[in-house]
Formats: sequence, structure tokens, C-alpha cells
Amino acid sequence: MQSIILLRHGKTEGNLESRYNGRTDDPLCEQGVREAQAARHFPEIPLVYASPLRRTQQTADICFPNAKIVTIDDLREMDFGDFEGRTAAEMENDADYRAWVEGGCVDQCPGGESIPLFARRASVAFAGAVDDAIARGEQKIGFSVHGGVIMAVMSAFTGSDQPYHAWYVLNCGGYE
Repeated sequence: MQSIILLRHGKTEGNLESRYNGRTDDPLCEQGVREAQAARHFPEIPLVYASPLRRTQQTADICFPNAKIVTIDDLREMDFGDFEGRTAAEMENDADYRAWVEGGCVDQCPGGESIPLFARRASVAFAGAVDDAIARGEQKIGFSVHGGVIMAVMSAFTGSDQPYHAWYVLNCGGYE
């Protein structure tokens, strides 16, 4: 494999409002579309893997204009459970949220996932996609995914001792 591009989707209304939107299927907002249009494009990438959520599909269409898009369910963002769709300010008096934050945001969200379980799911999906690309004979591939997926993949596969959150990227940012 010569090249793997990991690209985070463009902004959504939920991103603009600082909401915990994992499983929420927000489309790109106007600013997100502009970000994706202004981001680096990869017309040479023939195959891109994406989560099933609209924001990653739309970003893939814009940033990987000639690619076949393969949708992988387990590349979706972390499920924030009871915190889904809410902001930190809205939950400042929520004891479950406070405990989760005080624990480093690692433990399981009530009704959702923990970072370790999510990261394992995302990493297994990533590795499966890479195996699929190798079996297809692809040399360059892309991923249009979520920030959490990128943090999970980079934590699992770089050989670095950088912690999960150190791999955070802005919308339409990523790694090659």
C-alpha cells in the first residue's frame, strides 16, 4: 500500500453548536460544504471507505471525486448514548455526564459506547478495509470518516505512544 488518506468530514450544524453527535445523521452545513470544497482533493484516489452517515458520504463525494465509495457501518462515529445531540453546557448539571468527564471521557456513556470499545470497533473496520483494498490490488485509498475514527486508527496503527485525544483533527483535516 503506497498511500492511505484519513479525512474527517466537513462541519455540520451539530459541530457548529458543539453537540455530541455520534450516531446523529447530520448532513454537512453550508460551512461544511465550503470547507470540503476548499480542502485538498484527491482525484487520483480510486477507492474510498466511508461511514454510512451523510456527513462522511458528502465529504467523500466532494474530496474524492473519482472514487468508488465503499460504505462500512463500523466506521461510524462513537455512540454517545444519553449524551447524543446535547452540548456540554446543557449537561453541566447531569451527574452521569460530570462523572464521564471527570473520568477523562473514556468510560461508557450511559446507553452508548466507551472509547476502548469504540476504538476497537473502528480499528477492526479500518483493518478490514485495508485488507479489502489490498485484495483489490489498490495502492492508494481514502477514508472519509469521523474525528473519533481517525483518533482510534492513529492510536492503534502508528506505533506511537501518543494518547487517543492527541490525534484530534479539525473538520476536513486528517493524515496521510
